[in-house]
Amino acid sequence: MELDPFQKDALAEFGNIGAAHAATSLSEMLMSPIEMTVPEVRAIDIADLHKHISNEISAIVVFQIQGEVADGGYVVVSMPKETVIYLTNKMLGTTDIDREINEMDQSAAIEIGNIMISAFLDATAELLGIVMLPSPPALAIDMAHAAFESIIAQVASDVNDVLIFNTELTSEVPPVYGGIYMLPNTALTQQLFCMLEQLVEPLS
Repeated sequence: MELDPFQKDALAEFGNIGAAHAATSLSEMLMSPIEMTVPEVRAIDIADLHKHISNEISAIVVFQIQGEVADGGYVVVSMPKETVIYLTNKMLGTTDIDREINEMDQSAAIEIGNIMISAFLDATAELLGIVMLPSPPALAIDMAHAAFESIIAQVASDVNDVLIFNTELTSEVPPVYGGIYMLPNTALTQQLFCMLEQLVEPLS
């Protein structure tokens, strides 16, 4: 899928509205100022997704898209191990970074994933007028490639395109990174891009 400049700008706006919502909620949870931006948005064919996934241990939090678009596909938060441990340490006031992901990190990953995706889908309602709600999350701690292969196997018959929102979180230390991957089914993809086109028409 190729995005024209207007579609790319509209998706970036969509992502940054969601990021602003998420940053506010994360700041409250972590009791520390957090900024979140979406410096890059991509739309790719699902067959090419493996080219955009790092091969490192990550926390993968998976939600089914519900609401007005029942069974609309999936949305996934992917956070590298370092990001998960950093955010858990921020939450608990600890400093141990040289360790494996533990149960506390897993709980934090689910909570952070919930916040990010709820904010992300709220942005959809705000910008496009489609109410999308997240299902209860499923968590995998695995090599990112392996986790996404499992997701693709479940959705490949209904999903052709993937929207990738690369995220950057900053606090008082260097930024940490993650990604939001939206895997809408064919019907939702058409609906999203129809509404994006309507959104950018007044600007063209």
